[in-house]
Amino acid sequence: MEITSIILAGGKNLRLGRSKALELVNGKSLIERVFERLKPLSDEILVVTSPEQFDLPGDYRAKMTEDIYPGKGPIGGLYTGLMASKSLINIVVACDMPFLNTGLLEYMVGLAGDYDAVVPRLENGMIEPLHSIYSRSCLSYIEKQMGNSRLSIHAFLDKARVRYVERTESGKLDPQYLSFFNINDQSDLDRAIELAEKHGV
Repeated sequence: MEITSIILAGGKNLRLGRSKALELVNGKSLIERVFERLKPLSDEILVVTSPEQFDLPGDYRAKMTEDIYPGKGPIGGLYTGLMASKSLINIVVACDMPFLNTGLLEYMVGLAGDYDAVVPRLENGMIEPLHSIYSRSCLSYIEKQMGNSRLSIHAFLDKARVRYVERTESGKLDPQYLSFFNINDQSDLDRAIELAEKHGV
C-alpha cells in the first residue's frame, strides 16, 4: 500500500510572530523533526505551504505544494494535499508537532481500511484532525463543505466514515501523549525544548 505524508505548513504564525517550521528544538527545526518521523512510513512527502513561507533544508526531499486556498485555514491545506497526493491513504500532520510517534502513526495507517479518516480522540471528546489519516475519498466531502463556505474540519468529519482512535489506544504507543503536543507561541516552544531534553527526543 502506497502512503503519502502531507505536512501542513501554511499557517500565518500570528501568535509566534515568525515561521514555526524553522524554529529549533534540540538542534533541529520543527519541519526536520516532522520529516524524519514521517520518512519511514512514506512513499512520498508533500509540504503544503504558501510560496513566501520557507525553503526546506537541502537534505530533505519533499514536494512543496502551494496552498490552493490560502487564508482558508487547515481545511484548505488538507484539500490541497489530498489533491496533490497520488495515494489513496495519506498521513496528515501539522508542521509544529515536534514529537510525532512513528509507531502510533503506523498503527493508525493500519486501521484505515474502508474508512474515510482515522482520527485520534482524546480527553473530553477533543479530536486531533491534524494528526490523522485521510483517504482521498474525503475530497468530495471537503469540496461540498467549502462550497458552502464552511471551513471546519470537524464539520465534514461528522459526515464521513471515521474510525476514532481513543485515548487508551494512543496511550499504549505514546504513554506521554507527546505526539499531540503542538507549538502556538513562545511558551510552547520553550516547553518543547524542555521536553526534548527531558525525554531525549
